[in-house]
Amino acid sequence: MPSNDGVLAAGRAFRVLVIGGSYGGLAAALTLVDLSRGRVPRFSSNPDATPPPHRVPIQITVADERDGYYHLIGSPKALACENFASESWTRFQDIPALKSPNIKFIRGSVSGVDCAAKVAQILETETNSKRAEPYDYLVVGSGLRRVFPTVPRSLRRAEFLEEVKRHADDIRQAREGVVIIGGGAVGVEMAAELKILVPEQKVTLIHSRKRLLSSEPLPDDFAERVETILNEVGVEIILEQRVIETTAVNADGERRTWRLTLSGGQQLVTGHVLSAISRPIPTSTYLSPEALTDDGYVKVHSSLQFSGSVPNSEHHFAVGDLAAWNGIKRCGGAMHMGHYAGNNIYQHILAECGAGKPRFMTLNPFPNVIGLALGHKAVSWTPDEGTRHGEDLLISLFGEDMGNTNFQRVEIICD
Repeated sequence: MPSNDGVLAAGRAFRVLVIGGSYGGLAAALTLVDLSRGRVPRFSSNPDATPPPHRVPIQITVADERDGYYHLIGSPKALACENFASESWTRFQDIPALKSPNIKFIRGSVSGVDCAAKVAQILETETNSKRAEPYDYLVVGSGLRRVFPTVPRSLRRAEFLEEVKRHADDIRQAREGVVIIGGGAVGVEMAAELKILVPEQKVTLIHSRKRLLSSEPLPDDFAERVETILNEVGVEIILEQRVIETTAVNADGERRTWRLTLSGGQQLVTGHVLSAISRPIPTSTYLSPEALTDDGYVKVHSSLQFSGSVPNSEHHFAVGDLAAWNGIKRCGGAMHMGHYAGNNIYQHILAECGAGKPRFMTLNPFPNVIGLALGHKAVSWTPDEGTRHGEDLLISLFGEDMGNTNFQRVEIICD
């Protein structure tokens, strides 16, 4: 029952375990922090939103393999620019909004979740020991497993900065140029950024299909505009050719070069090879098969509660790339889902405390939208506006730093 000061007499703090400290997971955690303090959530887009009438004690635990928040959107630039990289990774302990008695962090990997007992098994990185972490509500937002250079290999900020330095040195010292294999979203952004950052370097992009971005559900004119901008900045593009062999070649004993053999018989010699072929794998192996699709994504209702046949499904939520939801996977979409999940957990808690029937936010299907940063210009596509491009669009979509300032100031850092 409510007390006189608006705090529900819960008798204990509700324990919320969040697996994954990226866009979706942090959005869920911070939404819960705001609601538990009687505030309008910082992610709310409703100008008429009012503070919640009740407050409940909540204790949030975030488990992540990394020691901080990594701005994935800026990865193509961060992995080639040391100055930008320094701003792209913020340790959790250095984020003001997360310095709260309501939030604690565990650096480690989740090896199993018992939905019936509501207990997760976590292998802690520092001690290399397992711990059982009980919870009342679970949010899974650990995303997809992606390989370098789509994401860094490092799990700590200090190691990441060293990794970037080595990577940037390899690019600058590649006298025979750099080849990027794969013309998807990551590949085209990476090619443009490398050419802008190191304009004297030869950059070649190889894609096996007859058009770039061939795996995305987007019209041809979008891909054509991307190709035009890459040509304008000086990226050489080879289409409809697959790299079938990569051979290391020693040149003058001091540096290694690579000979690439293409499916059409052509051979290229280059100083550095980057694979941007995206085969992301869901990180959902800690969940039971009943919770997952055949491809390993978490089955969810529009409330983001598990829809699979698992015990206590109403206490389990999935957000971000790991959720089986339609539309192009985007960081903004993950944050939107995190906001909804946090709100719906709070509504469920209120109902358990006797404050009425929960009023869930329900997620609508995501339209296929995309925005790409290509050097000094951006290209976007939405169902309403079609294909747009230009320097002004880059500023409106990404600002001066691939959107990092906006994400941190407005949504991640602020408190």
